[in-house]
Amino acid sequence: MEFCDECGSMMKTDGDVWVCGSCGYEKARDADKEADMTSTAEREDSEVVDMSDVDDAEIGPTTTVICPECGHDRARYEMKQIRSADESETRFFTCVECGHKWREDDH
Repeated sequence: MEFCDECGSMMKTDGDVWVCGSCGYEKARDADKEADMTSTAEREDSEVVDMSDVDDAEIGPTTTVICPECGHDRARYEMKQIRSADESETRFFTCVECGHKWREDDH
């Protein structure tokens, strides 16, 4: 990934130059520098992981929270950053009883 020296926007490749989509600034591509970059297109597809034999206690932390689907009072949770970095993380819950999934700001 390359960023514009003029405006800081992300640049895209166009042949042998990087071009800024915001201000139009161009700069030559550097093959040595690009060799160190990682492309998401180069990653191998991940395989499906079979979790059927994994004990619930090994999956993640649990907390006391009421499931809106079945009323059970325990759920696994995980935190994810889904907004910009200056926003707080969102907590996602999965009921240990019925498997219902919801997020903290849904109710």
